[in-house]
Amino acid sequence: MIPVQPEVGVAFWMLAFVIIMSGAMVVSLRNIFHCALCLIICLSAVAGIFILLEAEFLAAAQVLIYVGAVSILIIFAVMLTSNLAVQKIVQTNENALVAFVICLVFMGGTCALVDATHVWRYTAEALPANNTLEIGRQLMTDYMLPFEVVSILLIAALIGAIMLAREEKT
Repeated sequence: MIPVQPEVGVAFWMLAFVIIMSGAMVVSLRNIFHCALCLIICLSAVAGIFILLEAEFLAAAQVLIYVGAVSILIIFAVMLTSNLAVQKIVQTNENALVAFVICLVFMGGTCALVDATHVWRYTAEALPANNTLEIGRQLMTDYMLPFEVVSILLIAALIGAIMLAREEKT
């Protein structure tokens, strides 16, 4: 087991608190624009967790893809959708109690699964000297076909979204 430094533990708990609070604000705030801003905070804190785990590549991908691209796309969509950001929208859910119970069941199942599988335990194996280089080598050798299939799938989704948006305008 690798010993954890006290500073890392404090940083982890601070980032975990930010993730939990901003995630709760994403689903509970009434203004959709404020929800998008809280989502950016949540995703940025997840990138901080990746840095604590010494996964620099995942942290950079998190910031570039989710915080940089997806969040800005969501904000532009909210701002350009017929003054949706300034309107007061009533967000109610009649099944809040049922949703809460289902969330508790899933949380309990996830905790039991993580405890039973040893997936989050520290190992004695050292990380590769350069994680990013190793990920790039794996993507361009062993996982080349799945990488290309995902890129084609994303292009197809983009074309489909453009076609749906064009049909609604006419």
